[in-house]
Amino acid sequence: MSGHGTALPMIARRSGPLTGRAEVPGDKSISHRALILGALSVGETKVTGLLEGQDVLDTAAAMRAFGAEVVRHGSGDWSVFGVGVGGFAEPEQVIDCGNSGTGVRLIMGCMATSPITATFTGDASLRKRPMGRVTDPLALFGARAFGRKGGRLPMTIVGAADPVPVRYVVPMPSAQVKSAVLLAGLNAPGQTVVIEKEPTRDHSERMLRGFGAELTVEDTAEGRVITLTGRPELRAQTVAVPRDPSSAAFPVCAALIVEGSDILVPGVSQNPTRNGLYTTLVEMGADIEFQNPREEGGEPVADLRVRFSALRGIEVPEVRAASMIDEYPVLSVVAAFAEGRTVMRGVKELRVKESDRIDAMARGLEACGVRVEEEEDVLIVHGMGAGGVPGGATCATHIDHRIAMSFLVLGLAAQKPVSIDDGSPIATSFPVFEALMAGLGASIARANK
Repeated sequence: MSGHGTALPMIARRSGPLTGRAEVPGDKSISHRALILGALSVGETKVTGLLEGQDVLDTAAAMRAFGAEVVRHGSGDWSVFGVGVGGFAEPEQVIDCGNSGTGVRLIMGCMATSPITATFTGDASLRKRPMGRVTDPLALFGARAFGRKGGRLPMTIVGAADPVPVRYVVPMPSAQVKSAVLLAGLNAPGQTVVIEKEPTRDHSERMLRGFGAELTVEDTAEGRVITLTGRPELRAQTVAVPRDPSSAAFPVCAALIVEGSDILVPGVSQNPTRNGLYTTLVEMGADIEFQNPREEGGEPVADLRVRFSALRGIEVPEVRAASMIDEYPVLSVVAAFAEGRTVMRGVKELRVKESDRIDAMARGLEACGVRVEEEEDVLIVHGMGAGGVPGGATCATHIDHRIAMSFLVLGLAAQKPVSIDDGSPIATSFPVFEALMAGLGASIARANK
């Protein structure tokens, strides 16, 4: 069942060539951060291209609950009138972050060093996800957390009245944990230091500097050392949100496996901490041209010209995992249509996402006739070549938007239709997915129609 209400069964059928222009939504990670940093700034932050998926809308509602004025002017066009660092008010109601692990963890971070208390919850999927990875470092600042067994939501955070700066080594590659600690450090005196052994997406660092924070990044033998000077006055900005590479992955991967396809996906972020999927696809033999490279909103972007390709299985380097962690589900679909096996290592973080994504993809692929091997930290897909996947199954999505979209992409090139039990979570990150894919010629429908 959906975490947002009634389940929405969907079905994808083998399609003719996908053609045309795919205008994917704004980047979800940057959209969250634009709202949060706007709320922590002084003045009016103007945001264009904001992703209006449910995850981001839940973050907007949370910023209002903490005292910021958040106004929608039109599609993707928003203003945030901030309250400044340390200016959050105590919310009167429970903060419901829906399906968003990014939203809840970042918001916990930015309120944890203010003398206020807030209670957080989410949908059935989010309530299963571990929060200790964030509340443990927040406790070092002086915040206290009271949640369900295993450090799960609902959870109440009591912010530190007299926060202290911290030096924290992130134990696993996690942009959410890193960002939560940096946001907490904004209202702590002195310097907060975060050390990453493996680099993760760097949107928080880029945007914090853009809003006026004093932040340095240094690569050392210890790892990537990020130093933030606390209690700055953040200045309101104009933020142009680039298009989301994680959302672009779905039309891109569909075009690669549907014979005869030729599409253009304009303005996609090419941030080097996010583009691991595209590097991997090119290594597999994907025909992708990166046209008109440029910078928008402080982020590198390019237009992607994507054509159907004969793909080969590869070993995906473990060090690339952090730069493509959200894209492994759809990569495993592409791997099913490649020749030979694709080995994905260092992917255990997938087991604590919206669902256990390794298990979810393995079971669904097997149901569709694909041979899969899995270990705790490894997923291996034995490719069946172009057009070789039998399909014909109904796959469980586990209230996970990326699992839902991945299996719908699979159905576009499989021999028999592929159904999913619930497509409603797609609205959390890609509300225009159905319309966009239909515009390219994809045969995706709601099964109850």
